[in-house]
Amino acid sequence: MYRYDDYDHALVRERVAQFRDQVARRISDELSEEEFLPLRLQNGLYMQKHAYMLRVAIPYGTLSSRQLRTLAGIARDHDRCYGHFTTRQNIQFNWIELAEVPDILERLAEVEMHAIQTSGNCVRNITTEAFAGVAADELLDPRPLAEILRQWSTINPEFLFLPRKFKIAISASGEDRAAVQMHDIGLYLYRDEAGEMCLRVLVGGGLGRTPILGLQIREGLPWQHLLSYVEAILRVYNRHGRRDNKYKARIKILVKALGIEAFAREVEAEWEHLRDGPAQLTLAEYQRVAAAFDAPSYETLDDIDLAFGSQLAADAEFARWCSRNLQPHKVPGYVAVVLSTKPGVDAPPGDVTAAQMEAVADWAERFGFGEIRIAHEQNLVLPDVRKRDLYALWNAARDTGLATPNIGLLTDIIACPGGDYCALANAKSIPIAQAIQQRFEDLDYLHDLGELSLNISGCMNACGHHHIGNIGILGVDKGGSEWYQITLGGAQGMAAALGKVIGPSFSAAEVPEVIERIVATYLDYRELEERFVDTVGRIGLEPFKERVYARAEVPA
Repeated sequence: MYRYDDYDHALVRERVAQFRDQVARRISDELSEEEFLPLRLQNGLYMQKHAYMLRVAIPYGTLSSRQLRTLAGIARDHDRCYGHFTTRQNIQFNWIELAEVPDILERLAEVEMHAIQTSGNCVRNITTEAFAGVAADELLDPRPLAEILRQWSTINPEFLFLPRKFKIAISASGEDRAAVQMHDIGLYLYRDEAGEMCLRVLVGGGLGRTPILGLQIREGLPWQHLLSYVEAILRVYNRHGRRDNKYKARIKILVKALGIEAFAREVEAEWEHLRDGPAQLTLAEYQRVAAAFDAPSYETLDDIDLAFGSQLAADAEFARWCSRNLQPHKVPGYVAVVLSTKPGVDAPPGDVTAAQMEAVADWAERFGFGEIRIAHEQNLVLPDVRKRDLYALWNAARDTGLATPNIGLLTDIIACPGGDYCALANAKSIPIAQAIQQRFEDLDYLHDLGELSLNISGCMNACGHHHIGNIGILGVDKGGSEWYQITLGGAQGMAAALGKVIGPSFSAAEVPEVIERIVATYLDYRELEERFVDTVGRIGLEPFKERVYARAEVPA
């Protein structure tokens, strides 16, 4: 993984010192809260319902064991012994004292981490899939270009005060596991017929109040022009994006207003002034960054491990876990392992305790090469595990509460913190997620249902990505009461889709029964081995609406 150079170290430490002074001035009332607001947001510090929340950047979702242990220490010393991993591959601490923030940032700087640009109207954390560099279906490793984007966008003065927050994702696999079409800029990395690295560029994607899938603006962009082309897009957005209404300030609104053809012409005209300038990447620079992502010292192994096969045959629980929680690896004899943070009522989705973080850091060293990934589904990933070590890892993860065999199933719920923490939320997310998980706790039933995603957001900001869940749940306010709107048919990946609202919203008590009726309808109509999202696409919403709303009263 990438290690800081002298410039990175200096930049982060200077930011810590600067913010330490700003915090002292706020505590002494030399700065008002209004004056302090933009300063704290630049350092990832939010005021939530009960306390400050600090969001720490995890660039493209990659951590070392040392960094994860530091996050565990922060959770133990400055929070309530846990952290919350987000759909942006970051971590949030929800119970932070303002006076302690500079010390936290200093601890982060010591392990090459920070909270810069995790908030504010700037380029946010660059994301990619959690299996980058190891996925069996990967065309190229996207991490070097993700890191180059990170370096270029961090405290880039031209783009620190955009009309609204800005998100970029890059993917380079046969399957898009980075939700690229839902980003302000989405990038697909591939090789053209001549074997050269190229980029397909999408713009104008996003969820929130107005969900839109990104549209292609460029095909076959040579990788050397990555920064200049992204810069051209950002300049057009910075120039024309609305600043009078934050609900209409995202780039997707500008693209929709201008039309993709007109927007593309603006970008191409801007790019003509930039394409051969200093932003053009050189092979030497790419190789400098890419060297940090060289493959570790893998053993030469047979892809068929007899001991592993025997363990699968002897232990049905282990076999079930392996059927859901493993991802194929490009190196024979290895797999990537997904550790579920969704045990049900025992913990909210994405929450990981300090003790669990320390355990995962230990496993990353014992069973891999000291690296951990954060998936945008809020789970943790060990990217390089030998098949022969899986049984030992599974036993350790089971003892630690991180071995629920539900990846990609109904209870692998994506959920924002919702009204329990967030001041923006209209409704709670966590109790709804846990009520659904409790209703569907039968693992045999879950596995029979097969692949089915359910995402929950507590408000229209869509931090829980409810629009792209096969089943989406959105918290809405009705006269001061919490209600929940249901969408069906959303999907991420190459065949991305936005869910459609089925009808009037439901009370919190009704939601688990409504989900049960939706699932029952799916079981009635599905064809052999047909996924939920495919059944919805084939039969439409009406059968689900009839089942859900044809009742005198849904029991509490």
